[in-house]
Amino acid sequence: MNAYWAGLAASLGLIIAIGAQNAFVIRSGLARNHTLWVVLICAFSDTALIFAGVGGLGAVVQAVPLLLVILRWGGVAYLTWFGVKTAISVLKSQHLDADGSPARLSLKQSILTCLMMTYLNPHVYLDTVIFLGSIGNQFGAGRWLFAAGGATASWVWFSGIGFGARAASKLLAKPVFWKVLDTVIALMMFSLAGILAFAKL
Repeated sequence: MNAYWAGLAASLGLIIAIGAQNAFVIRSGLARNHTLWVVLICAFSDTALIFAGVGGLGAVVQAVPLLLVILRWGGVAYLTWFGVKTAISVLKSQHLDADGSPARLSLKQSILTCLMMTYLNPHVYLDTVIFLGSIGNQFGAGRWLFAAGGATASWVWFSGIGFGARAASKLLAKPVFWKVLDTVIALMMFSLAGILAFAKL
């Protein structure tokens, strides 16, 4: 089981940092807005990418550098758009419902945003497909246990932050909280877009 625990630890180390995807999961939980769907999409996506990386997809991604370039600029564009949209909501009190929470996204909007947050970020592929895939393959026959450990970490993490935030949502319903949260998220999106635009992949 050493490979399993190594996969779990490596995966947790990568996903615990609060990025665009984690911020969206937390916000969805706090808003009680299709939390289950958002958690499932993130966890299933990570699972698929980790197993694909262990199965050898990382070599394909590395062999087609144009793919990462396309993902990079698609991610920059989307993160910038999401940052602007969130910043605008900070200035418009009508984006808050009567209980002080933000206006809810439709299920379609939540799913689309979650998918874009996940698949338009090239660092997702670098972390899961290439990095975890490379480490996992060092375990030989135990590489699938490594992948299972990595997938477990994703399920535990996304469930924890999504449903943990949902449980705390009633305590954080004041409009000022959502304005502060959206301000932080908007700044985070702009920062991530800048890092993504200029980082060396």
